[in-house]
Amino acid sequence: MDWPPMIPSDGAISSTLTRRVSWLTFAKTAGFAFSIALPLLLVRRLDREQYGLYKQAFLMVTTAVTVLPLGVPMSAFYFLPREPTRRRQTVLNIVLFHVAVGALACGALVLRPSILTAIFGGAQLAPYAAWIGVTILFWITGAFLDMLPVANDEVRLAAAFIIGIQASRALIFVGAVLFFGTLRSLLAAAILHGVIQTIVLCCYLESRFAGFWRAFDWRMLRDQLSYAIPLGAAGVLMIVQTDIHNYFVSNHFGPALFAVYSIGTLQLPLMGLLQEATNSVLIARVSFLEKQGEHRVILALLTRAARKLASVYFPVYVFLLVAGREFIVVVFTARFADSWPIFAANLTLLPLGIVLLDPLFRAYQRERYFLLRLRLVLAALLILTLWVFTARLGLLGVIVVVVAIAAMERVVMAIHFARLLGVDSRDLVLLRDIGKIALAALVAGVVAELVRWILVPQGALAALAGCGAAFAVIYLPLASWATSAGVSSRYWPIGRSPIRNPPIATRTSFSTLLPIASIMRRICRLRPS
Repeated sequence: MDWPPMIPSDGAISSTLTRRVSWLTFAKTAGFAFSIALPLLLVRRLDREQYGLYKQAFLMVTTAVTVLPLGVPMSAFYFLPREPTRRRQTVLNIVLFHVAVGALACGALVLRPSILTAIFGGAQLAPYAAWIGVTILFWITGAFLDMLPVANDEVRLAAAFIIGIQASRALIFVGAVLFFGTLRSLLAAAILHGVIQTIVLCCYLESRFAGFWRAFDWRMLRDQLSYAIPLGAAGVLMIVQTDIHNYFVSNHFGPALFAVYSIGTLQLPLMGLLQEATNSVLIARVSFLEKQGEHRVILALLTRAARKLASVYFPVYVFLLVAGREFIVVVFTARFADSWPIFAANLTLLPLGIVLLDPLFRAYQRERYFLLRLRLVLAALLILTLWVFTARLGLLGVIVVVVAIAAMERVVMAIHFARLLGVDSRDLVLLRDIGKIALAALVAGVVAELVRWILVPQGALAALAGCGAAFAVIYLPLASWATSAGVSSRYWPIGRSPIRNPPIATRTSFSTLLPIASIMRRICRLRPS
C-alpha cells in the first residue's frame, strides 16, 4: 500500500520540512530576483500619476486573481492525497471553475467599463477596461500552475515552474517597459504571459492526469465546493481586510497619492515567499496528522516552522525599522520618501507572520465557520471605519487601522487554535528559542541605529550599507547561539526511547512530555505494509 507522508522523528520533522520549504523558497527567491527590475524601472520611467494608474490597474488584476477562485484550487491539497481514484476529476473541476469565474470578470469589465470609474473615483482607467478583463481571464486560468505540482508532491518540479514563470514574466514586462513604457503595453505583456502560463498548465495536466478533460464529476465538484467555499469566503474576507484599504485610498486621494501609499504598504516579497512556501508544505502534512488525531505532533511541527520563520522575520523587521527610510530612498528614489511613515506602520505585521494558521484551518474542517464568522465581523468593522473616516484619517491613519484589525484577527485565531491543540503554560518553553532570536535582533538593531546616526550625513546609500553591515555582524553570531540547541530537541524527545523512570530532579520537568513521547514512539514503530 502507499505509505502516506508522516513525521516519524525529530530529525525527520526538521530535515524534511527544511528540504521542501528550501526548494520552494529558493525557487521563489530566484523568481523574485528576476522580477525585481520591474518596479525599479517603473518608478524611474513613470511619474507619480502614471505609476499610480499602473498600481491601480494591477491592484484590480491581483485582487480578482486572489478572490474570484474562492479557495477552490486549495482543495487540491486536501483531495489529491485523500482521493487517489478521483485525481483527474479534482484537477478538472478546479480548472473549469477558474475559467468560469475569469470569463465572468472579463465579460463584466468589457461590457461595463464604468465599473472601474466607480471603484477608483475617476475615469482614467476606463479606456483600459477590456485589457484588464482579458488579463484577469488568463491570469486566473493559469494561476493553478503555481500550486498544483506542490499539491501533487512534486516540489522540485514546482520549483522549476516557479522560476520559469517569474523569469518569463520579468523578461516580457521589462521588455514592455524599455521599449514602450505605457500602461497599455504592460497590460499587453500581462496577457501574453497569461496565455503562455495557461498553455504550460494544460501540458502539465495532460502529462500527469492523462485524459483529465473527460473526467468531469458533479459529485466531486460538490465535495470540493463544500470544502473550499467556507474557506474561500474567509479568504475573500481576508483580502477585504488586506486590500480594501487600497481601494478607499485610491478613491479618496487619486493616483498620485495612491502611488505614495502603495510604496508604503509594500509587501516584502521574500518574506511572503518564505511564508507561502512553508504553508504549502505544511498543509498536506497537518491535514494527514489531524486525520490521525496527532494534535501534539502538529504543535511540534508548527513550533519548528515558527522558529525557522522567526530567524528571518525578526531581523528583517528590526533592521527596516532602523534603516527603512534609507531603504525607500535608495530603492524607490527620493520622490517616494513620504512613504516611510506608512511603511514603518505596515511593518508591524511582519513578526506576527511566524504564527502559521492557514494549515490548521484547512486541516480542521469544523473550524472553517469560526474563521468565516471572525472575518465577517472584522471586515465589517474595517469597511465601516474606512467608509466614514478615510478622508479624516489620511494615509498614515488608514494603514494604522488596517494593521490593528489584522493583528486582532491573528491574536484571536492563535488563541483559538492554542485551545484546540491543548496548549497550556507548560508549552511556553517551546518559544524560548524564538525569544532568543528576538533579543538577538533587538541588540543588533541598537548597534545598527548608532551606525546609521553616524552615516546619515554621507547619504542614504552609505547609511543603508553601513547599517546592514553592522546589523549582520552582530545578529548572525547571536542568532547562531540562539538556535544552536533548539528547545524542541531539548524538551520534546520525539523518536527517542521513553523515559520511564527519570531521576527525581528531572521527573517533574519530563512529566508533561511523556504523553508526547508515547505518541511519537507509536508512530516510529509503524512500518509500511
